[in-house]
Amino acid sequence: MIKDNLATIHNRIKAAAAKAGRNPDEITLIAVSKRKPISLIDEALAAGQLDFGENYVQEAKEKIEELAGRGRFHFIGSLQSNKAGDAARLCHLIHTVDRLKLAKALDKHAAAAGKILAVLIQVNVGREVQKGGVLPEDAEQLARQMQELANLEIRGLMTMPPHRQNPEDVRPFFRKLRELGQNLQAKGLIDPKSRLELSMGMSGDFEVAIEEGATMVRVGTAIFGARE
Repeated sequence: MIKDNLATIHNRIKAAAAKAGRNPDEITLIAVSKRKPISLIDEALAAGQLDFGENYVQEAKEKIEELAGRGRFHFIGSLQSNKAGDAARLCHLIHTVDRLKLAKALDKHAAAAGKILAVLIQVNVGREVQKGGVLPEDAEQLARQMQELANLEIRGLMTMPPHRQNPEDVRPFFRKLRELGQNLQAKGLIDPKSRLELSMGMSGDFEVAIEEGATMVRVGTAIFGARE
């Protein structure tokens, strides 16, 4: 089942990329595996899936240690500064940096682990009070403050837009994130020599996100099934 689901998602990614005149190889599929058992992750790995997204540090830690180096894990949930140590040490990319205190904690732990940690700044493009993320007008200031942190590398931006039944209604939020990222990269706050990473789009709207420039899409339900 998971193998077939992954094949379907990859075909949809290719179609959306073709529609936008993009190379589908530029788009990373992150299989959101939170609250899913190791057996399903094993099944996805066997089908060639490499990148997985987790929302909870303890759960991610247990899975990463059990899988012993198989797969690349992205942290895509709300992250508390006191949980930053395991996240910095174990995760391939942190998608949800939205405040300087958290950035400093990640930088400290990355330094202790002897690594440069790749991160994305989470932006609350929909200005929803219940969601994390820096407001769009404050993203540049946070990015500038993070330039002082030697063990963090800002790769781009991430967002979780407001939920809408029609994916087209989410397009303006994705476009705003892309424009903000391009602006920050033009100012040298995201490495202009590397690809601007935009983590946006989930099971219901990732095709629109790809059309608007997403380089990472986070898909859970369409791969692993509905939440239990």
